[in-house]
Amino acid sequence: MTDQKPTIVLIHGLWMTPRSWEKWIDRFSGRGHQVLAPSWPGMEAENEDLIRDPSPIARVGVPEILDHYERIIDKLDRRPIIMGHSFGGGFVQGLLDRGVGAAGVAVDPAPPKGVLKLPFSTVRSGWSLLRNPANKHKAVSITPKQFRYAFGNTLSEEESQKVYERYAVPGAGGVIWEGAIANLKGRSPFRIDWGKPDRVPLLILGGGSDHVVPPSLSRAIFNHYKGPATVEYKEFPGRSHYTVGQDGWEEVADYALTWATDHAAN
Repeated sequence: MTDQKPTIVLIHGLWMTPRSWEKWIDRFSGRGHQVLAPSWPGMEAENEDLIRDPSPIARVGVPEILDHYERIIDKLDRRPIIMGHSFGGGFVQGLLDRGVGAAGVAVDPAPPKGVLKLPFSTVRSGWSLLRNPANKHKAVSITPKQFRYAFGNTLSEEESQKVYERYAVPGAGGVIWEGAIANLKGRSPFRIDWGKPDRVPLLILGGGSDHVVPPSLSRAIFNHYKGPATVEYKEFPGRSHYTVGQDGWEEVADYALTWATDHAAN
């Protein structure tokens, strides 16, 4: 037996980097957890550098991302808690399906293959990448106006602009296109076993005012899971897609941490 607290691995989403987790990193570290927040492969540079030269982002693909995080986690002494936001939440589900981790938390997650629901606000949020199939091999920036609709719809224009300047980077077209066509591909990297009996516990967190992953989509993801494995859903009213940083983020972070440490497999 050991009293050592589990390591927490944080996975960022599209149009973001590990910087988006800075508040959660400080909070979890302050409670005695080792916290790792690796970037997607190729995105290790600072945000400002990625904005000046987004070419590394354009080369990022879903299989490489999943393999990248699995290698990082396999090097740890104990299985960690894995938390992901947006597409990072989709990757959490993929990693748990591979048998990686002790528990997972998917915050406003991208849906795995099999979820057919596609709300209009989700399509609109990703339209800067989805409007042109050629963007599949590009890194495309999001404008402040688009960012406010997708991430900061519950923020003032001034608040959303500050968040945009602090956190936003170009988005990887290949990642969003893999998600968009997942249900059309037999071997999609977003494919999971919805009834996997030995899946470690998974918590899905939804935001009541999220445009990218509205609560109806979060609930649809949750409702696809079946079998004996523990999968739970919690919805936070009034939360935007920027839930990891908007005012009141502490409640979301604390709920995620408490649930995950209570449910983590040995």
